[in-house]
Amino acid sequence: MSLSVSFPYKLVATDLDGTLLRDDGTVSARTREALAAVTAAGAAHIIVTGRAVPWTRHVLDDLGYDGLAVCGQGAQVYHAGEHKLLTSLTLDRQLAGLALSKIEAEVGPLALAASRDGLEGEVLVGPGYRVQDGPLPALIVDDPAEMWTAPLNKVYIQHAELGDDALAKAARQAVGSLVDIVMAGPGVVEILPLGLSKATGLSLAARRLGLKAADTVAFGDMPNDIPMFGWARHGVAMANAHDDLKAVAHEITASNEHDGIAVVLEELLRTAARA
Repeated sequence: MSLSVSFPYKLVATDLDGTLLRDDGTVSARTREALAAVTAAGAAHIIVTGRAVPWTRHVLDDLGYDGLAVCGQGAQVYHAGEHKLLTSLTLDRQLAGLALSKIEAEVGPLALAASRDGLEGEVLVGPGYRVQDGPLPALIVDDPAEMWTAPLNKVYIQHAELGDDALAKAARQAVGSLVDIVMAGPGVVEILPLGLSKATGLSLAARRLGLKAADTVAFGDMPNDIPMFGWARHGVAMANAHDDLKAVAHEITASNEHDGIAVVLEELLRTAARA
């Protein structure tokens, strides 16, 4: 299929967890076929995920994905085909420590984890931090001071009593403009470099391909996808998405369990074929 001039997007940006991936961590055959048809039609597909590269690479390899991926909430632009980091932004550890002090002054003790920078950067998990079940590797550390001994791209925080939304809200109020706070998934509240978002990483990756925001349809499910929706021409929230993302989406599709990405892409391809 050749790309028709009526095809509305040259770039398809997809989040991973809760969006491209089903709840069991796989990508359905239908969604694979829809993405293959879109790329055969001439559009580019960029995965845009909160996961750092080491937690993303196995998914990309399984998909046979050899293009650009935006990882670490926008901190990393990764060339999957060359297994190379093209850009990498780290979190100022002194600012992060100050931010943590301010948050804990408001809400009490936090459990911490941290994602180290680089292609092989480990995720270090401190005492009391609840790691989600699954295949993603993590290194348990007894002394939280170990987390601060190498460059980081993010710090994860959890609270014994506060839920994700409440913790993220309290943290934002406490830190002011020191760092950014995002809620990226169930049990996942993150401290990021100020101004970093999926939108900043996606804009860098798109520029390398000669593409713009006006060329882009984006799919997501969590509040950390809001900046990406603000950047893209069209934002599509999954049926399972957080209410804050649904509120700013241009469209809501089926859930990640019911091929929501494929539903939209198939219709776009049909429209392009009719044009």
